[in-house]
Amino acid sequence: MFEGQPKGLYALALANTGERFGYYTMLAIFTLFLQAKFGWDEAQVGQCNAIFLAFVYFTPLLGGVIADKIGYGKCVITGMVIMFLGYLGLALPTHPDTTGLIALVAGLACVSFGTGLFKGNLQVLVGNLYDDPRYGARRDSAFSLFYMAINIGAMFAPSMANYITEKYLDRYGFVYAADAAKAYGDRAGEYLTRLYEAYGLCFGVACLSLVLSAVIYFSCRSWFKHADVTAKQAQASAAPVEELSPKQTKDRIVALLLVFGVVIFFWMAFHQNGSALTFFAKKYTDLTVSGGMRIGFNIFSLALIAASVYTGFTAIQSKVSKTKVICGSITVVLWLSAIALFMQMADPVNAQPSDFQQFNPFFVVALTPFSMAFFGALADKGKEVSAPARIAWGMLVAALGFVVITLASTDLISPMDLGDSTQSVLSPGWLISTYFTLTLAELLLSPMGISFVTKVAPPKYKGLMMGGWFGATAIGNYLSSIPSMLWNRIPLMYNWGILIALCLISAIVMFSLLKKLKAMTA
Repeated sequence: MFEGQPKGLYALALANTGERFGYYTMLAIFTLFLQAKFGWDEAQVGQCNAIFLAFVYFTPLLGGVIADKIGYGKCVITGMVIMFLGYLGLALPTHPDTTGLIALVAGLACVSFGTGLFKGNLQVLVGNLYDDPRYGARRDSAFSLFYMAINIGAMFAPSMANYITEKYLDRYGFVYAADAAKAYGDRAGEYLTRLYEAYGLCFGVACLSLVLSAVIYFSCRSWFKHADVTAKQAQASAAPVEELSPKQTKDRIVALLLVFGVVIFFWMAFHQNGSALTFFAKKYTDLTVSGGMRIGFNIFSLALIAASVYTGFTAIQSKVSKTKVICGSITVVLWLSAIALFMQMADPVNAQPSDFQQFNPFFVVALTPFSMAFFGALADKGKEVSAPARIAWGMLVAALGFVVITLASTDLISPMDLGDSTQSVLSPGWLISTYFTLTLAELLLSPMGISFVTKVAPPKYKGLMMGGWFGATAIGNYLSSIPSMLWNRIPLMYNWGILIALCLISAIVMFSLLKKLKAMTA
């Protein structure tokens, strides 16, 4: 799994891990922050969240154009600086007035543009490492590992947000409550003030994580510096560059655009984690968790379990007996440690809506080795599944994920009838199962889609095409506001039904394009 990879992959992956930790700490509480500070309803919050996510994923298109001209590394470094300023602006302790709104918009704008310069171009650098024939066959597995590393940061982020929120509220004699008026009565206003102040501190975590990313990036730059070369720079240095005819260039761009068009609807469905699924956790899920399910709300137990997957796979796959014994022993110790931490937890534990966002990255990290082993075994048997085919299957699995949440919603009161109150009756297992299924879809689609772009994109348009992938993601993110806009207008099952239908239609379209895509990218 890790053998034969260039060490530049690990440097770039760790740099991205730090940046994503800060980003997802911020994202875990972003919609809750808007509600607490500005008193916005689900439709307003969902719209703001969708616009922000759309800009976050649209700006890599601009970042790609810039990078193709001035270089990928320069854009990555500039992006880190701008993102730092953005998170710093969000962390400033402003009031819910005009000044507060200006600080919010300015901070979000910097985070969006900085991400546009950083995110796509860092991934182009990863792809460029595998233009070397020595590593070309490991491109898909590399992006699976890279994607796993991103999610290590994302996995710890919600727990960090939870920890900061709990500690800050405790200083003023509060604990988290989904219904502030019911829990605190006349003190509800003060509680909400302390709550959004606590969330502001979470934005400060993003600043610190970017500093860590910068340290990793600069200290290990020699490992990947040779990959920081655009097509124009390669030609100027007389380095070999893949030559494509005008028809090949056109066919590859069209093929990529077709894929981009399909994945829009995956991201529309998938990015309900920060809006509709968070509202579902807040309004309908029992946040008092007891029994064995508590282990899912101890991030350190989850981290140990995830680590045990990798030591376990190493024990199985290693050809050296000593390594098998050592890794097997470590796997047992990790499981015993996870159980020990679980046994020390209170019963029950009080969860927060943002806690559920740690399950998706946990599942990504824990399931990546299984995904790599499964598709690797198929490839060894001559039955390799292409990236477009995996995307099609990913759309089908995403539809299944929303079937799960639809079943959970059968007997629930509609949000429009529920109003500001809650119906916290559902087991957390419903949301956890939904996130598990959506993660399976994500593993089929996202890392393979990124790998496909770096492999197929014409050399002189690599930055632009990677930006196109994120541009499609941006459109999907903006469309993700539709369920939020409909939240208080239609029954829950209708809302989920729209997402199921879109995923199914997209899967059918993708399956119908497989032969055409294969011919165009040959």
